[in-house]
Amino acid sequence: MLHLYDTATKGVRELELREPGTVSIYLCGPTVYGPPHLGHGRATLVYDVLRRYLEWRGLRVRLVSNITDIDDKIIERANREERPWQEITHRCERVWFDAMAKLDIARPTDVPHATEYVEQMVSMIGQLVEIGRAYATDDGVYLSVETVEDYGLLVNQSLDDMLAGGGEREVFGAEHKRHPADFALWKLSKPGEPSWPSPWGDGRPGWHSECVVMSLDLLGEGFDLHCGGMDLKFPHHENERAQAVALGKRFANHWMHNGFVVDAEGEKMSKSLGNVANLLDLTEQYDPRAYRMLLLQTHYRGPVSVTQDNVDASVNSLAGLDAFAARTAAVAATAEADPAVLASFRERMDDDLDTPSAMALVFDTVRRANAALDAGAGEAGPLAAAVHEMCGAVGLVLKGAADVPADALAKAGALDAARAAKDFATADALRAELQADGWTVETTKHGTTLRR
Repeated sequence: MLHLYDTATKGVRELELREPGTVSIYLCGPTVYGPPHLGHGRATLVYDVLRRYLEWRGLRVRLVSNITDIDDKIIERANREERPWQEITHRCERVWFDAMAKLDIARPTDVPHATEYVEQMVSMIGQLVEIGRAYATDDGVYLSVETVEDYGLLVNQSLDDMLAGGGEREVFGAEHKRHPADFALWKLSKPGEPSWPSPWGDGRPGWHSECVVMSLDLLGEGFDLHCGGMDLKFPHHENERAQAVALGKRFANHWMHNGFVVDAEGEKMSKSLGNVANLLDLTEQYDPRAYRMLLLQTHYRGPVSVTQDNVDASVNSLAGLDAFAARTAAVAATAEADPAVLASFRERMDDDLDTPSAMALVFDTVRRANAALDAGAGEAGPLAAAVHEMCGAVGLVLKGAADVPADALAKAGALDAARAAKDFATADALRAELQADGWTVETTKHGTTLRR
């Protein structure tokens, strides 16, 4: 079974399933106030790879990923641009899912919106107030973190350690709080802001209350895995967990966090990738599969730098795999994937989703399959089929002969016929035509394959 690093226990352990054969996952989704950046793309790609691999292993996956469609940043943009906040959220959500489609990220099983759950959030906050774990102030309702015994579990720090680490900085909202680390569950609205009714006054939920309500409603207590970027570990995920713990509920069984994209936004990113400043730029100017390839060759927990060099390297790696897929389409289609290769692939992926090692196996298998094909060895088919199987398991779609237009395939067939008839002048002319049309032409004793 899959073993993953668990942020809560600080070690790699088996992903234990609440229900055999089914994996329940909650992934913190976007706050829809602007275009997605490369960090968003990394998080969604990492967990898309995880989901596809689990499904390839024969498990049923229920992935819930929310949309935060009410937030201070949304309100701030709406006020600045003098536009309805709903107009911003609806448009940004469409942009988000367009970008995810370009990256070939499977849509989550459930996509709950924060605004659909406000009534349930008010109910949860009321329960926390009733049992003395939360309190009302002049500006809203706060959770008392001192009443949560293991607060700080995900960052492996006690409450005192966290406060000591804060130095002399000013604590936002300190004048309303009983403790500097207490956080808002409900924010009373200001004039002109969107609001919902509550026993404490009209307002809106705090960010940390959204996901705990939605995850428990859709997945139930003790769901298998809670995911998100490293930047969400604290305070967002810690504060989600604190509310569930305060209510005596069992929350996520396992916590998974992906690493940062280094220089993901701003001046450094624009210098390293020209005018690529966000995810949309990347998908418009490069084969969107290149980002998946780049991330597959980086362990999900480590940092990744997105530069011109490594994006270009990913594009070249894809070109090689596409050429291999075209070359081996016939032999792979009729063969069973090599079981030893697939066993090694599973072993690597089950070890904390070690995609760099798994991709190294893919490229080594490509090398072995090409050598077997050149030698006319029978193992070429099973090895090629294994490559196709492994790429499919991580959502890497290869573009083989089926992606070459019929007229180009006809010319390639005519080229092979001319070579067989020893009409090399015609063969050379056809090759030149294909190359002029932008095709790389590879001819072996098995025939001609084309790739862009």
